[in-house]
Amino acid sequence: MKERTYAAIDIGSNAVRLLIKSTGRDGEARGLKKELLVRVPLRLGFDVFAKGEVSDKKREDLVRLMKAYRHLIRIYDVDRLRACATSAMRDARNGPDIIREIRKETGIDIEIIAGSEEARIVYNNHIESRNGTSGRYLYVDVGGGSTELNYLDNGMLVASGSFNIGTVRILTGKVRPEEWDALHRFIEENVVHGEDLAIIGSGGNINKLYKMAADKDRERESFTVEELSRMYHSMAPLGVKERMRHYGLREDRADVIIPAAEIFLNIASVTGARRIIVPTIGVADGIIDGLYLSDLKEQEEK
Repeated sequence: MKERTYAAIDIGSNAVRLLIKSTGRDGEARGLKKELLVRVPLRLGFDVFAKGEVSDKKREDLVRLMKAYRHLIRIYDVDRLRACATSAMRDARNGPDIIREIRKETGIDIEIIAGSEEARIVYNNHIESRNGTSGRYLYVDVGGGSTELNYLDNGMLVASGSFNIGTVRILTGKVRPEEWDALHRFIEENVVHGEDLAIIGSGGNINKLYKMAADKDRERESFTVEELSRMYHSMAPLGVKERMRHYGLREDRADVIIPAAEIFLNIASVTGARRIIVPTIGVADGIIDGLYLSDLKEQEEK
């Protein structure tokens, strides 16, 4: 397959990302190279989870941002693009109207995807295969509006689930107790518990927590649940401004990082997992992996 360039737009509840990657000259995915990553914290979820819709101001900002992303996509000569909107846009009353406006103004078609599709996209990364297919792994992708779980046992995908538990939802007080019950029930019914279970964490917050951790295994891209707990108990008592000063965090990270840690610690406690692998991947990476695999399959069928 010839050299290809792929782009993914991930419209999340906290930030909107554009990721561009390209294959090597021979089209090998093994050489997928990151060309560009842009992250803009529009924080759509704070509007949607509190008021049920995206405000006029953030709607205008989103349209402007998509116009800017369209220019970058053209500059990088992107062959294939997929744009997905997740939890906040799923819940927004005016979500479909915004999607139509963006299509009209930019030509970008945005899919408002279901939680099950979001979980499948995260699984596209297949990070567990780096260490072979043996072992038990629980993919945990924590976003602003939802958390996606994928459980694998010896290379086989056993179960997937999506839950309306996210960092922005927690901060706005919009997580219902039934969602926690559903998440715990999913784990109890599908996941084999124990210390040999490894969590694969994705999302900006767990990536940041891993980078900040004092006790981590760089070679295995992992740190322990115990280290995460220590960090959480050091950071949680501080206010947002204090976290910004003490840890050098942006404001849009300093508030959501605490509920993100709480979600990971909760899942680790229920499963008995003691290690979190953090390969710095997310929805946008999964989107691009899916596009590449689709191209590869089409090429093989010719």
